[in-house]
Amino acid sequence: MSAWAIEPEPVPLVWDKAGRLMVAGTRVPLDTLVIAFERGDSPETIHQSYPSVPLGDIYAIFAYCLRHRDEIDAYMTRRASQLADLRDRVEARFPVDGVRARLLAHTGA
Repeated sequence: MSAWAIEPEPVPLVWDKAGRLMVAGTRVPLDTLVIAFERGDSPETIHQSYPSVPLGDIYAIFAYCLRHRDEIDAYMTRRASQLADLRDRVEARFPVDGVRARLLAHTGA
């Protein structure tokens, strides 16, 4: 029997300039994977949807998330708040009221 050297591997997550956790080497944010996992998608299904993320990385990220649930929950809460603030700013600048009517009027329908 040979002895294997089992070395820990880093979690394949990196911070981007906007302060988001991203899957290393991809443009896929952690939020996307967590939301898919929480809705019941399997790692294999998620990999099919995001083939740029290696299946092993998805499993490694989910293992990390499960072991650090409090930090991930806090991160996801922060991200949801940031996205809500952004949506509010965009909707204040570009009101959605009457968009359908304006589009129909513009197309002549």
